[in-house]
Amino acid sequence: MDDIFTNIKQSFRNGGIPLQLIYINVGVFLIIRMFGVICLLFNIPHISLLDFIELPSSIPDLLRKPWTLITYMFTHYDFFHILFNMLWLYWFGKIFLQFFNARQLGGLYILGGLAGALFFVLSYNMLPYFQSAAPYSALIGASASVMAIVFAISFYRKDLEIQLLLIGRIKLIYLALATLIIDFLAITSSNAGGHIAHIGGALLGILFAAQIKKGKDFTNPINKAVDWFVNLRKPKSKMRVTYKRSETDYEYNERKHKQNEEIDQILEKLKRSGYQSLSSEEKKKLFDASK
Repeated sequence: MDDIFTNIKQSFRNGGIPLQLIYINVGVFLIIRMFGVICLLFNIPHISLLDFIELPSSIPDLLRKPWTLITYMFTHYDFFHILFNMLWLYWFGKIFLQFFNARQLGGLYILGGLAGALFFVLSYNMLPYFQSAAPYSALIGASASVMAIVFAISFYRKDLEIQLLLIGRIKLIYLALATLIIDFLAITSSNAGGHIAHIGGALLGILFAAQIKKGKDFTNPINKAVDWFVNLRKPKSKMRVTYKRSETDYEYNERKHKQNEEIDQILEKLKRSGYQSLSSEEKKKLFDASK
């Protein structure tokens, strides 16, 4: 069992950002589902972990649970929901890393999720069609984050082609635009919140591509914020670092002179009595001097 957890830790550390994000999403999914099973087996009054990590559309609820702006984008409940999101994250994450670095991928994942959250909350509180559902609606899933990655690479390299089963080679931007149209047409469906979040993530990805072509990378601030948070949780080192004062020319010359005198004495002894007459310390000094 220890070997399994050790291998998972090593895989997480060495797998790169796409795999790390997948591990986090899968880990949260398993915790939620196993907690629900345990509650049922022991007849524990149902306590849903989703209530604490899903993103509410109600602004008063969101103000009470602001952390859900982040936690929701790592949260899934249905198996096929997480399966397709993680497959897209893995495939398009690998394509993204052909042109950008891992930090940009991680930063874009978070920013895409935040953009999806913003679109979701604003839509449910400002559009008359959704206002009646705003008090009890909530959002989970990495879809907005994944859409940001897909649209970023699609609009950065509009000539990029991918191979699709049964369809053949197609430009990635056509697939992205088709997805965006489908999301817009399904905006009043039973999964309205998810489709709205997709649109927010997609627009953020397009903005990233446009800005990066101008030499501006707006993932830097979010990455610095993540670095600050991670370093904040690390224990401060109690190690004291001392620096040895460098020798003066006089000290150096005096030390070298003494060493030369010792070597001359050893060589004289070697000439008189042979190598076997030397002590271990004299042999070591002679060996060091020969280097």
